Amino acid sequence: MIEAGSILEGGCLCGAIRYRLTGPSLFVSQCCCRDCQKATGTGHTTIVGIDKSQLAIQGTPKTYTNHGDTGGDVTRHFCGECGGRLYTSGTLPGEIIMVQAGSLDDPSAISPQSVIYVKDAPVWDRFDPALPQFEAMQPRHTHREAAR
Repeated sequence: MIEAGSILEGGCLCGAIRYRLTGPSLFVSQCCCRDCQKATGTGHTTIVGIDKSQLAIQGTPKTYTNHGDTGGDVTRHFCGECGGRLYTSGTLPGEIIMVQAGSLDDPSAISPQSVIYVKDAPVWDRFDPALPQFEAMQPRHTHREAAR
């Protein structure tokens, strides 16, 4: 979790795009969905969920949009120069965006609270078995409970 009032900064690999996010975060999850696997080339990606009003961006990311399994469009925002993934937005849940934790200047500043889409996790990918695991997207009410 990112505490209320905390400020974290990050950006792409080449530095063309920078951002600042302010806490609190809504959730921090490791996502094992197939789309995240294909977009990152890894078994899972760690995402920080925030309201889009909490993100300030310098630079203009490129985007790629596809249809997600929740019924809405999912847009990935990345640097057009180096390809660095920055964040994901979507028509569902709307105002929530998911920042790629690896794009933070200090990714150690956050810690995952759950693992989502474990039904898609490759057998070779490992994550902390003590974290709550969800077959698909984590129900919204559990985000609030995990934040306590």
